[in-house]
Amino acid sequence: MKKKIFIVLFAVLLGCGFNASLVFSAEPYALTTVWPKGDYLSFFFVSDLGRNGFYQQKKVGDLMGQLAQVVMPSFVINSGDTFHFTGVESVDDPLWESNFESIYRHPDLHCYWYSVLGNHEYNGNSQAILDYSKKSRRWKMPARYYTHVKKISDKANLRIVYIDTAPLIDSYRRNPEKYPDVPAQDAERQLAWIDSVLSVNKEKWTIVVGHHEIYSNNSIGYGDKVDLIEKLDPILRKHNVDFYFCGHCHTFQHIKKESTDMDYVINSSGSLARPVDDKGGEGTLFCSPNEGFISCALTDNEFHMWFINYEGYVIYEYAKKK
Repeated sequence: MKKKIFIVLFAVLLGCGFNASLVFSAEPYALTTVWPKGDYLSFFFVSDLGRNGFYQQKKVGDLMGQLAQVVMPSFVINSGDTFHFTGVESVDDPLWESNFESIYRHPDLHCYWYSVLGNHEYNGNSQAILDYSKKSRRWKMPARYYTHVKKISDKANLRIVYIDTAPLIDSYRRNPEKYPDVPAQDAERQLAWIDSVLSVNKEKWTIVVGHHEIYSNNSIGYGDKVDLIEKLDPILRKHNVDFYFCGHCHTFQHIKKESTDMDYVINSSGSLARPVDDKGGEGTLFCSPNEGFISCALTDNEFHMWFINYEGYVIYEYAKKK
């Protein structure tokens, strides 16, 4: 039976610093919880948002606000395609209001939003996505690829590496009319930067965030990305990255390959999901054609994530211990 999210997201998580009870509510939007004790870090993960409130975007945004009121995420990670279909023209484009500011307006969503570029941002003025950081207090995107560390406790930190995947994919580079800013990006320099950051990384937990999938069970342009399998995946495996998070496919997916301990997590669209083409692909632990977002919480020794659909149900949950 699906678990309603309004609720209590956190069950009794033994041995990881969480001492919470799972309480169910029969009433939508009835927020009741016994919150975890001890040190933890909470954040949301979103992707493929921008449709001016339509196709479940407004509904998912409201759900995020309702849950944020309970779990108080420290920040939100946004893996791109905030603006369908042709990006934005400038930092003053009205789409900033209709696609972002007016949708995610709940006070508890006015934390920092760390973002990356999607392919649709490259259809427009991609530099404006970065420049909006100077106009908005919560929009944080200092560069096309960047990294920072978040504290979990006195014993453990989380390293997040944000990357720019479109320039790593040859089909985008070969189409300058549609993606005019892509050819100017130095793909080899970015790959060297990713390798260098991960080489000196000493944090307990490490996640890499990009827009495009490395592996996927979607087809017709949204399946495995050969360029990323060849260029990016070996770097992530070499440095024992814990999670690769992305969007683009508009489906929820969790994939685990036997050849690595890394988890490949695809966040569904915050607006307009796509059908699932194949639920039985290699290493697929979960796949769903639901709009929604992911809620994450870390302690020193466990990384928990919950897939939450547009109706407010936890449709999948996963915990990784270290």
